[in-house]
Amino acid sequence: MATLDRRLDFDARLRRILGSDNLYFDPPASKKMHYPCIRYSRSYIDTVNADNSIYLAGKRYEVIAIYYDADSDLPDNIIHNTEGLLFSHDRHYVADGLHHDVFTTTF
Repeated sequence: MATLDRRLDFDARLRRILGSDNLYFDPPASKKMHYPCIRYSRSYIDTVNADNSIYLAGKRYEVIAIYYDADSDLPDNIIHNTEGLLFSHDRHYVADGLHHDVFTTTF
């Protein structure tokens, strides 16, 4: 599968988890986001080497759930998704009255 096709598949899976179109891939600072939302970006490429070459490569993504309500189900929906994605919760913080949960996954 081509790189763009893989990312668009990942995008579609996140959109289904979120349940809306408030999904942003590497948005510019000038982009007005609507909440609750998910913002994601590629953070790393995981590689496995064998026989002096790359055997496997997976892109690691940072996925940030952003929402107003401290009791939002969005973080749980991400962790307990049925889209075949495994997420690791990295941290939670509040900025500008918005809750942020930061996850990583490899896809």
